[in-house]
Amino acid sequence: MKARKESIKQTVDSIQIMGLRASTRVGITEEERGTLQSVAFDVVIHPVTNFADLADEIGETIDYFQVSQKLREVAAERPRNLIETLANDLAAATLAGWPVARVGITVRKFILPDSEHVAVCIERERSSRQEIL
Repeated sequence: MKARKESIKQTVDSIQIMGLRASTRVGITEEERGTLQSVAFDVVIHPVTNFADLADEIGETIDYFQVSQKLREVAAERPRNLIETLANDLAAATLAGWPVARVGITVRKFILPDSEHVAVCIERERSSRQEIL
């Protein structure tokens, strides 16, 4: 009996950083922006390279520690009025810094009484004109 070669269909791979805490200044009022606040991010990164092509080499993948450090830096670099703006800035930094095809960002802010948090979620894709690192 002949051995059958089975093909494996590659689907979308992702690296996920969940609940990353950072300090930032975000809010509509000057008073709110004047106080350093804790926010949390969920980041879903879809790399350009499928995991099957990484050859088990760390240098071939996206270093999620470096990503987490960069996202904390972006959050701390300036005050913003909206968490929507923060989410967009985080997505732009991820796309600019690594070979990422698509990124999803959720930003959670712990601000409303009687609620766990408020959140915004965005997804951004690399445009065909953006250079891949």
